Amino acid sequence: MAYYVGLTDDVADRKQQHGNPSDWTTTGPFSSEQAARDWEKRELAKGHKGGPGGAGWRYGYWYTITNTTVE
Repeated sequence: MAYYVGLTDDVADRKQQHGNPSDWTTTGPFSSEQAARDWEKRELAKGHKGGPGGAGWRYGYWYTITNTTVE
């Protein structure tokens, strides 16, 4: 099973942009941008897909990639 992971400052807006996945999950808030980027790197190293380097960083999110996923 593959996950899409990312970082954002606006959880609700980002969830909507991704098509409101039913298993949307968040973590955070992170204490620093470095902590958030480290989390993101670890998740991507596990083989998950994502868009690293986004503008937001306070919260991490992930959801299952499906045929109807908006990545």
